Amino acid sequence: MIRFEDLIEKVRATNADADIELLRRAYVFSAFEHKGQVRHSGEPYLVHPLEVADLLADMKLDVVAVAAGLLHDIVEDTQTSIERIQELFGTDIAHVVEGVTKLGAIQFSSSEERQAENFRKMLLAMVDDIRVILVKLADRLHNMRTLHHLPEERRLKIAQETRDIYAPIANRLGMSKLKNELEELAFKYLEAKAYESLRQRVEARRRATEGLIEDLTKTISAKLTEAQVPVIHIDGRIKRLFSIHQKLKKQKIDLDQVYDFMALRIVSQSVKDCYAALGIIHQTWSPVPGRIKDFIAMPRPNGYQSLHTSVISERGFPFEVQIRTAEMHRIAEEGIAAHWKYKEGRVGADRDEQYFIWLRQLLEFQQEVRDPQEFLQNLKIELYPEEVYIFTPKGEVKALPRDATPVDFAYSIHTDVGHQCVGARVNGKMVPLRTRLRNGDIVEIVTAPGHQPSRDWLNFVVTSRTRNKIKHYIQAEEKQRSLELGRKLFEKEARRYSLNLKGLTDGPAFAAMLGEYGYGKGEELFAAIGYGKVAARTVLTKLVPQEQLKETPESGIASVVRRVLGPAEEKIKVRGFDDLMVFRARCCNPIRGEKIVGYITRGKGVSVHSAICPNVVNLLYDPERRIDVEWDKGADTSPYTVRLSLQVEDRKGILADVTSKIAGINTNIRNVEARSDDDQTGRIDMTVEISDVKHLQKVIKSLRSVNGVVDVERASR
Repeated sequence: MIRFEDLIEKVRATNADADIELLRRAYVFSAFEHKGQVRHSGEPYLVHPLEVADLLADMKLDVVAVAAGLLHDIVEDTQTSIERIQELFGTDIAHVVEGVTKLGAIQFSSSEERQAENFRKMLLAMVDDIRVILVKLADRLHNMRTLHHLPEERRLKIAQETRDIYAPIANRLGMSKLKNELEELAFKYLEAKAYESLRQRVEARRRATEGLIEDLTKTISAKLTEAQVPVIHIDGRIKRLFSIHQKLKKQKIDLDQVYDFMALRIVSQSVKDCYAALGIIHQTWSPVPGRIKDFIAMPRPNGYQSLHTSVISERGFPFEVQIRTAEMHRIAEEGIAAHWKYKEGRVGADRDEQYFIWLRQLLEFQQEVRDPQEFLQNLKIELYPEEVYIFTPKGEVKALPRDATPVDFAYSIHTDVGHQCVGARVNGKMVPLRTRLRNGDIVEIVTAPGHQPSRDWLNFVVTSRTRNKIKHYIQAEEKQRSLELGRKLFEKEARRYSLNLKGLTDGPAFAAMLGEYGYGKGEELFAAIGYGKVAARTVLTKLVPQEQLKETPESGIASVVRRVLGPAEEKIKVRGFDDLMVFRARCCNPIRGEKIVGYITRGKGVSVHSAICPNVVNLLYDPERRIDVEWDKGADTSPYTVRLSLQVEDRKGILADVTSKIAGINTNIRNVEARSDDDQTGRIDMTVEISDVKHLQKVIKSLRSVNGVVDVERASR
């Protein structure tokens, strides 16, 4: 456990003139406010803010950030107000504490909205004062280090959030040291079996190559000295487990094919020395083709700079060499925390503004997004760091996410260029618009005045800016068409009873009815009728007394849907409607108990998806066509068929153990297939009958307990 005096020593080592008395008051106040509170570990709660402050001191941040670390949980966990913090410790510290404070006291309508609002506030605070996110990251890191004390459900939730949101944010801020630890800890809890299996394999390979890093270091040190290339220091390392896991999973390769399993890092005195060292490396060992990357000439968006190359040693082992200056190394490890300066509580270094361009762009793109789930999805997309560098015909460089297409490139230039895009030339040749761009491509967009974006583009574009612009355009078009359709349907329904449309819509009854539905204008109501959210007959019965309407066969959109498509699926209900057809989407096959969302399709009724279905992002381009659905509690409980895919060790009897475990929990197997891979692993695919999501979780947990089962995933149909 860190002591307060140790914290003071760290702060003084960085800044001899630091206001130590301010820190001491913050420490005493935190100790008083958290008195009697304990963590799940049984330790006094004060341990947590003290550790967070220590992490911030390690980042060499100023007194404001360290003090905020000591005070960051007080507003949330005690009766103390943010005004009290401001009164005692000043505006800057209060502002940072307020930015970090969670929104747990505010009641939102859904968990997605709560998360989205939380991240919105966090991002806005970052633009205003970067210390907010640095305190938040330090808070998350210490919580991850002590995650084993929490119940399993909370462990998994926090670990998933860390992997999806906080580790990528740290990466975009260039803080690789902190990002690496967050990813490793999240991997350990989210994929425990895969983590342990890989750890054992990596340890076995490390022992097999023991001494190699030391030999390589001595060799290159001697070569550089002989060539009179000055070096500050050389060190070696084994690639991180999570990074290896990602590479094995993405590239479907074996551990022996990971070229950067081992790496040497050379820290030199100047950029000139970096390139000189690269030449010596390639003279000493054979380079691997296509593995040379120059991030000095073209830095990553988070400011990272280094030369990377992969070579083959005399013993046949591939390894990576990273070459950088001392300043580059400091920024690579600490990122934004390595060079951020403060003047009167605000940023003061103009050269650092480039590191926040991505953040301001993200906020700008999200101004039009009102749907929390869509915002979260876009947030995750924008935070992932892999980028490609594309040249315009004039030689300007644009950075886009990996797998970006010419359509993404077109919208990055201008919205009108995107809308009017009809083709693209890449390196002088015409290519399909869904082509994935690569580093160094020269892209020219072909446009045609009056051309409109295609809904199909949503299936392959990757940037949130592009997706939002296309959705916004399509939504406006859809709304206009639905308005016209709704007006026609209402007119047709009125004519059935010889009613005058103008007389119906001009009276006070129509205005009152609009208020009842929550609409401000008649156009909004007609659009809702066109979408199928409101039945024309229902509106008519609210405007005209029942005795004036003759008894006629069922009419309106709902009745047409029922006659053409049949009744709704009995297991699912549309809230507020009894006569809309409902069907489960085949792409995700939702099962009882899962969170679900409905989407009104043209002429097919309501398509119901799992809330985590990847297709939901593309399908729900128009929030107006989303509709609330729920599981019918009194409906038939016949089983669902679910496909499971198991990654297993290739050993005798593994299939028998798996099927026996399934039978032991009273679950029926409809189909099972097994196959062996070349690397002593195997895969078992099976279809089982499931009653609800809890039953599915029980089955997956049981399968993961079988000796030799590395991972279990629910497969798409």
